[in-house]
Amino acid sequence: MKIPGFYSSGEFARMAQVSVRTIRFYDKQNILKPSYVAPSGARFYTDSDFARLQQILLLKYLGFSLDDIREMTIGDSDYHFMVSSLKMQKKLVQDRMEQLELVAEAIDSTVNAIEKDRQLDWSRMLDLIHLTGMEKSLKDQYQNATNISARIGLHKDFSRNKQGWFPWIYEQCHIVDGMKILEIGCGNGALWTENLSKLPDNVSVLLSDISEGMLRDARRNIGSEDPRFTFQVVDCHELPFADDSFDLVIAGHVLFYCDDLPLACSEIARVLKPSGTFLSSTYGRKHMKEITDLVQAFDNRIVLAAENLYERFGLENGEELLKPHFKEIDCVRYEDAIIINHAEPLIEYILSCHGNQNQILLDRYKDFRTYVEEKIHNNFYITKDAGIFLCRK
Repeated sequence: MKIPGFYSSGEFARMAQVSVRTIRFYDKQNILKPSYVAPSGARFYTDSDFARLQQILLLKYLGFSLDDIREMTIGDSDYHFMVSSLKMQKKLVQDRMEQLELVAEAIDSTVNAIEKDRQLDWSRMLDLIHLTGMEKSLKDQYQNATNISARIGLHKDFSRNKQGWFPWIYEQCHIVDGMKILEIGCGNGALWTENLSKLPDNVSVLLSDISEGMLRDARRNIGSEDPRFTFQVVDCHELPFADDSFDLVIAGHVLFYCDDLPLACSEIARVLKPSGTFLSSTYGRKHMKEITDLVQAFDNRIVLAAENLYERFGLENGEELLKPHFKEIDCVRYEDAIIINHAEPLIEYILSCHGNQNQILLDRYKDFRTYVEEKIHNNFYITKDAGIFLCRK
């Protein structure tokens, strides 16, 4: 039976140059449902479905998994989702290229060893297995990096304090020639990329993070050729450095993630020189409160964070937590606020949070977008309650 404006599964598959089996598979996977199912069970598709299928095939070609594609909401007004996803995918492609170069080098090395020794070196074979099994961890790391970029972007583009958070942090560091500096949890290196021109030539900056993916971002953003910087995967609970190694240790919005905060502080104090400074940033209980109120007014099930991190280490309780490890502690607040009247950056920030919002909002994205636009069209004010502790032994 021919229905005007609709295509049968066979016609639809021929238009896209794929098999009917592929169309049925996407249907079963809840990625592309037919617009109409006849009482007989026959499935029919429209031109709108064809546009959606083209998007699916493109995303599949670019390397997105079916789970990725299923979670992506694609529509005329939803392209900032696509932009964020494509940026993350580009980073994965770059890493795959680097990874394949390592694999090629490892294969050459293994072949040379076999030809020379006439026997297999199984440790080399295991290295090859590890090199080719990195993709899942890379994807998780870069999803986190993408979330961090969304959060930084909102602050950078819409904050009222024109100095900016990272230039202000740099100013508080009082960096001079000859200093040895350790940053714990460097993320994508934004503190340094925004202040490279101010950094003296004769300094040593070791950027560390528990995530190799974050360090790759930092290395790309700063440039691996800059002799002032080195990069190292480090767990702040067990710093692999000698006592009294650094003039300055920086932990930007890191301590509230520590599983054992006293141990991390003890390690930081240990590697800090007697005349050195430890700078730790965090935020207080009023920080970004209006965003929480906004999303909960839309749906009171939404929780943007599994816990309030400022309760673990915040401006209100940080001094007491640091006292056992440092003799001098000064708290300095950063005066700022956000005023925004653009929906997309605010929604991207909301979706980047570590809560349950994605499960609730992505299925209702268009309603949520309309709601946010209505709430912010006359400018939306967001409190910023952030600052630093400057500590000395």
